[in-house]
Amino acid sequence: MSDETFIAQSNFISESKSKEYKDMNLGIDRMSLAINAMGDPCKKKPAIHIAGTNGKGSIGAFINSVLSLVNIKTGVTTSPHLVDWVERICINKTPISKEEFKSLSLSLSPIAKKYSLTPFEYVIAIALKYFTLREVELLILEVGLGGRLDATTAHQYRPIIAFGAIGLDHCEYLGSSLEKVAIEKAAVITTKSTVITATQDNIVKRVLEETAKRKQAVIHWVDPIASDWELGLSGVIQKENAAVAKGVIESLKNIGWNISEGQLREGLSLAKWPGRLQATKWEGMPIVVDGAHNPHAANQLSIERDTWTNQESGIIWILGIQKRKDMIGILHKLVREKDLAWIVPVPGQQSWSKDQILSFCPEYKHQIKEAFSVEEVLSTLKKQHRWPSPPPIISGSLYLIGDLFQRKILKS
Repeated sequence: MSDETFIAQSNFISESKSKEYKDMNLGIDRMSLAINAMGDPCKKKPAIHIAGTNGKGSIGAFINSVLSLVNIKTGVTTSPHLVDWVERICINKTPISKEEFKSLSLSLSPIAKKYSLTPFEYVIAIALKYFTLREVELLILEVGLGGRLDATTAHQYRPIIAFGAIGLDHCEYLGSSLEKVAIEKAAVITTKSTVITATQDNIVKRVLEETAKRKQAVIHWVDPIASDWELGLSGVIQKENAAVAKGVIESLKNIGWNISEGQLREGLSLAKWPGRLQATKWEGMPIVVDGAHNPHAANQLSIERDTWTNQESGIIWILGIQKRKDMIGILHKLVREKDLAWIVPVPGQQSWSKDQILSFCPEYKHQIKEAFSVEEVLSTLKKQHRWPSPPPIISGSLYLIGDLFQRKILKS
């Protein structure tokens, strides 16, 4: 099975990342029926459920790092993946093997066909079956893009709910206002659960608190983690994500696990999550990659930019933005007066072009260039008398970054 193939043996399911959203059909009825037909895998295993718009993966990486350190056997689902679909299903830090993924996908194919599971639902079904076979003790389930109708909510036993920052994204599925998006995401809160969240917009805060009250859940608002904590992930925003993870770990005592502060500190310091404000290299030259693909994430990247040396003299952006994304919102957050933005296509995706962007944002006509690929831009920059400082930033899509790592254009 090639790295770009999902399940080549099955005509039922989409074969690549480029089709992941093509057959999007939110709803948990299909998933609930499928899980029941599978014999309710992991039914009695408690899950940490992670929802939100941005930061979900980082929060999960922090939590998983701690749990791996203390040898709690944990089944983890994440999305999207950078290089290979098997990244989405891990036990602690070890992905499912391609052979096991293939075997389980084939064995579950009749159920997936019967209940018309979407690609994301199919992966969650495979994960739950795999975790049952491997007898995990605990689950970390990352919401795909919604909440109320997300496949992960079909798992009933979710005593701890963690929220990353909630903002506008996937509006075609979740609603066009922040309140509507917040209502969809807050719906993952289960009765009498423990909810952990950092600062949210006032609209989001109200929705979360109202939902928690209605569900008799206890909600804990956490402040950014103190500066004396060493974190394995870079960026100012990670202080909030780490604080949420810390709150989750501390809440595990309610369901039988006690983890010391020393273990918690060490686990947070060892966390890794590729493609998020990651320093890497191309032909020995420094590069930074960040998968910011919506205005909220772009705003966080812009805040981070303010901490960089020499950034006021201008940044060179290499941006690949999918057509279904809020290009205007992303550009307005990232590109400042002295910056230059190279627009490149996201491989396998419908993407914004320079001409399309300028038709909406003519104010950028002197700041936007276009290239066929990231490599073309980097080669052009290398021919100049000196390499940019700060280094060029590749952003706009995790799929773009994943493709660069997969083809070994960048060091992962």
